[in-house]
Amino acid sequence: MSAPSLRTRLAARGFDGTTMLIIPGLGFMIALFVYPFLYGVVDSLTPKDGAWYANYAKFFSDPFQYNTIGATLWLALPVTIINLAFAVPVAFRVRLMRRQRLLTTILVLPITLGTVFVAEGLLTFLGPRGWFNQTLLIIGIIDNPIKLTNNYWGVFASLLITGFPFAFLLTLSYITGIDPAIEQAAATLGAGPRQRFLRVFLPLLVPGLAVTFCLAFVQAFAVFPSAVLLGAPAGPTRVISIAAYQAAFEQYDHSLGSAIALIMGGVELAVVLAVLGARSFFYRGPAGGTKG
Repeated sequence: MSAPSLRTRLAARGFDGTTMLIIPGLGFMIALFVYPFLYGVVDSLTPKDGAWYANYAKFFSDPFQYNTIGATLWLALPVTIINLAFAVPVAFRVRLMRRQRLLTTILVLPITLGTVFVAEGLLTFLGPRGWFNQTLLIIGIIDNPIKLTNNYWGVFASLLITGFPFAFLLTLSYITGIDPAIEQAAATLGAGPRQRFLRVFLPLLVPGLAVTFCLAFVQAFAVFPSAVLLGAPAGPTRVISIAAYQAAFEQYDHSLGSAIALIMGGVELAVVLAVLGARSFFYRGPAGGTKG
């Protein structure tokens, strides 16, 4: 008689199939998320010199360092708001089209290209000798090239291009998940398009839009290649990720780099908690407005 298998022995001790799936999942999460986070915390609290809080004191006592928080927020927040504001009407329009998959594929191409490739394309298109400036010069609209790269607006344009598809896809998934019968019932009762959007769609979309805002904001707040290639890394687009990189790999102070990375994560967490808390002011009923 053959020996019982490991699965059989675990089942005999009360471990069902769900438990046996959860245990490897927890180990995977600890290996990829919990351990690196704890390592970063410990690393940030063991500076080269000074007390355990020396890295944080060094960061917040230097305007050149802590001003990176404001510079990053000044990029990430407007970009996220604009992308979400455009994603909602575009998603409403696309959901009614027959060739929805084709249009969606075209709109998400910037994601497949990558941030660096988009930045290089913008340098070619918006640079002083790029197509945009050369066209304006030939037409005679301008006498000198407009500086649209190596400043704030170059990074801003790059974040818009790479961030919009992400916000659009998430928004489209939430909008297509709302049962069309709810809108039809509102129209039958005499509600116009604006009333249907404000009183039917928007309350049901707020939870999803809040999550989309948080994910898009975190993506934009972590900007690095665009800020280096299209911005001014020593000026207005010196974002906090550049400060962390310079501390870790240029000053060879890995502990300070970990501290700046944790500060970066703390700022993101504060914004995410504020957005998720604000959504409680809207509809909080059951998710019965979605399909199937």
